[in-house]
Order: sequence, then structure tokens, then C-alpha cells
Amino acid sequence: MPGICRSPRRRVAQLRRRLGCEEAADRREGAVVARGGQPDMQQLLQQAQMMQQQLADAQAELADTEVTGAAGGGLVTATVTGTGELKSVEIDPSVVDPDDVDTLADLVVAAVRSATAEAQKAGEQKLGPIAGGMPGLGI
Repeated sequence: MPGICRSPRRRVAQLRRRLGCEEAADRREGAVVARGGQPDMQQLLQQAQMMQQQLADAQAELADTEVTGAAGGGLVTATVTGTGELKSVEIDPSVVDPDDVDTLADLVVAAVRSATAEAQKAGEQKLGPIAGGMPGLGI
């Protein structure tokens, strides 16, 4: 009888009360409701606290994760944490040319950008499912 909930306005309130469609619809959408269709504030608070803990755990795990980016066929590598903190840069001695410092600088920048992009992907994979794309979380 889900179609009954989409009846004309004058009958909707009566049918929803009789069939409990408002509460059923809210449950389907993941909302937490108490009797009468009002939000269950305690349950909402518990869900928010649980989500906050999951996010904190995921962020701590990301801080311990290290990803590496490379440039110049692996001649320059950069390692960053999942939170984007630069941990190290390694340069193969064969790429060091005192007469061509610009190329080396470009390779370092490219390696750091690559590592940062990998860290961002790791963050999206780890935090995205938890946060569900909530605004303000940088996901």
C-alpha cells in the first residue's frame, strides 16, 4: 500500500496516521523518529556520536598511512601521510645536475603533487563512506 501515502492532500494526513506511512517513510530514508513522527533526539545524538568516533578513528588511521608519489620514472619520489604531511623526498643522484637545477625542482614538485593526490584519494576512500559527503569535512 505504499501508493496510498501519495494520495491527494486532503486525505494524506488521515491515511498517514492510520497506516503509519510517515514513520515508515522516515525509517526508509534513514531518519530516526519517535512515536508520532517526531525526531528521537537521544537516538540522533547517539548516531552523531558514533559517526564522530568513526571519523576520528579514520582520521587517526589516515595520519599513520603513508603514500608515495614519483616523477621522472621514479628518479624522484616523495612520501606524504594520509593527511598530506610531507615525510620525505628521495632523489636519485643521477638526476642531480648543477647546471640544470630547474629540472630537478620540477621533478620534486611533480613527485610531491603525485603523493598528495594519492593521499587525497586515500582520504576520500577512508572518510567518504563514513561522512557520506557531509559539507564542511573536506571530502
